[in-house]
Order: sequence, then structure tokens, then C-alpha cells
Amino acid sequence: MARFRARLALLGSATALAAGALVPAQFAGAHPAVAADRQWVALGDSYTAGVIPAAGDVFEVPRDGCDRTDRSYPQVIDRDLGGLFALTNVSCGAATIENVTDAPQHPIGRHLPPISEDPDYPFPAVPPQSETVGPDTDVITVGVGGNTLGFAGILMKCPQLGGESSGKGTPCKDALGAGIPARLKKVRQEYDRMLAVLHERAPHAKILAVGYPTVIPKDTSKCGFGDLTQFGTITQGDLAWLRQDVLEPLNKAIDDSTGTQEAASFVDLYASSRNHSVCDDSKWVEGFVTLPDQLSFVHPNALGHRNAADHVEEAMLNAID
Repeated sequence: MARFRARLALLGSATALAAGALVPAQFAGAHPAVAADRQWVALGDSYTAGVIPAAGDVFEVPRDGCDRTDRSYPQVIDRDLGGLFALTNVSCGAATIENVTDAPQHPIGRHLPPISEDPDYPFPAVPPQSETVGPDTDVITVGVGGNTLGFAGILMKCPQLGGESSGKGTPCKDALGAGIPARLKKVRQEYDRMLAVLHERAPHAKILAVGYPTVIPKDTSKCGFGDLTQFGTITQGDLAWLRQDVLEPLNKAIDDSTGTQEAASFVDLYASSRNHSVCDDSKWVEGFVTLPDQLSFVHPNALGHRNAADHVEEAMLNAID
């Protein structure tokens, strides 16, 4: 990290006056900066796009339903290093690995009935994210996998089962645990294929596979049962299971997959965010809701995206040595 900070200091005087660094936040990343030497494409799901109000404002007008926010890590990096990289950000909330590779996506915006209604829904389909990658792409960042695993569905089911059990036991593990290995296998297979497609489209690009941050603390007693700013009625036993058998193996599957491509490497966000889970006082990931009345559904806030930006920036700068 010291090497990275030193580079940033050297870059600061050179990029502070660059046109890309002076683009207002609401327009940053919408169009690649003409002066930038290197082409960067940001791919991924909601943990990349931002999506929730705690990760900033949606800057695209008209909205496409992907809900990229101006404090998400690609936009933070674009402001930090905008004179060095020209960003094309096509990350999209709810994207699966296949939506990155070759399947069009129908974005949902913030339409989660009966919890929330999006006035702009439905949105037109967006093309597969990989279509923005080409022979001139120098760096690709991609953060995806959770939706292929079905993590959102698990988060919907576990509170229901935890409430029915009055907070006791591991009802979600009991109901869903047997199917997790097959889900993880699917993630690994589809991730391998995605990396191969990205490398084929951009044979000279460095691919940075961005992992997921710490969401659940090791000490689940920090999490208050029934607290919607945390995990609602998910039991402590199920939280421990989700951390050990679902989220940590998801990161490992992504890390292992990068070993199949010489041009790919893994960016670990888990270790640096270990003390900033949903249930920590200094949280970098919001729970089901953010007070007073914002639905956040377990997504990184601006602090979490700032941490991600630091680690991804370091990897990007190392990639262009």
C-alpha cells in the first residue's frame, strides 16, 4: 500500500489539472476522457454499480435501471485517476455472471415489490457487459458472482425462516445448505468462461477480478436479532453459516478462477473490511435498511466503496507497470 500511496502522490500534480479529473461528479465516467492514455472498462453487479442512496446519487439521465451511483468505486477511481484512465462503466445492479459474459439484462432499478416501487420501471434491456470490451481495452475490472450464487434470494428467505424459529437454530442452513456446493460450482464454471471471453475480446488487457467485502462479522453476537439496520430476523447460527459456507467460499471461487487466466488477478476486499461489517459500529456495508427510511438490502456504502477504490486503484496502477 505504501508503494501505491507514493504513486498517487506523484500522479497528483500531473492529474490534478487533467480534464478527466475536473469532470463534475454527476457526469464522471459517463464518457471516456479524451486525454487519458489507457482504456478501462468496469463490469459488475450492484456491489460495483453502487445502487443504494448510501453509495451516492444515480448520475445517469435518463436512468437505465442499472443505478450506477457517483460514490461507487469506479466513479471514485475515475475522479482519483481520471487523467490516466478513460472509464467506461457498464456495471449494473442485479447482474449475473452471464449478464457480463453474453446474456442481455433487464435492469430492475429500485423496483422490489412489495417492498419498493420504482416509478421508471420497467427498463429496456441492456446488452451483455462484455460487449464494451475490445482490443484497445487496457484494464478490465469485474465484480460479479453473488447473483449467480443467488445470494439475494438467500437473504430474502433467511429472515422468514429465522422469524418462524424465534431466532433459534440454523433454519436457513437446514433448508438451503445442501444446495450451496452446486451453486458455488456454477459460479466457478461461469466465472472461468467469463474470464476466457473477456481475454478473447481484449487479449492485451489486465483483468482484475474484484472480490466481495466482509458482510458478516466473525462474532455474530454483534448482530441484534430483529434489527433491520443489520440482518433483521436472520439467526446468529445462520449468519455464521452464511459467512463460513457461502460468502467466504464465494470469494475463494472467484480467487481460484483467476488462476485459470494468466492475465487475471484477484483483488481482495475481504481482509481490509473485516472490522467494518454490517454489525460493526463503523460499518462499510449497510443492513436491510439505512435510517431513516432507505432500503439498502446489504450493500456497501460510500465508505465501503472508498475502501474498494483504494485496493482496485493499487491493482490498476500495478497492472500498467
